This record gives sequence, C-alpha cells and structure tokens, in this order.
Amino acid sequence: MFGLFKSKSKLDILQKQYEKLMSEWHTLSSIDRAKSDEKYAEAQKTLGQIDVLKQG
Repeated sequence: MFGLFKSKSKLDILQKQYEKLMSEWHTLSSIDRAKSDEKYAEAQKTLGQIDVLKQG
C-alpha cells in the first residue's frame, strides 16, 4: 500500500524495457528474422544504458 505512489528509478524502467524487448525478440525469432534482429539491437542498446547507469 505504501509503495503505491513510489516512483520507479531510471534503472528499474530500463530493466523492464529490456525484459519486454527480449520477450518480443524471442517471439519474433521464429516469425520474422528482420524484425527479430531489430528488437535484439534495441535490447542491446537498452542493456548498454543499464550498464552505464550501474557503473556511474
């Protein structure tokens, strides 16, 4: 109840976005290879942002 209005950190938001992109990538991997590759590239970019936040 008390965590209801707690704002999420930038790191939490990026991690959720990364998980969503990887899920979409996995789904698309058996349907459309080109779109799958695009999702994977987006996920890697997000992972790079996560690494930057963790380091500094």
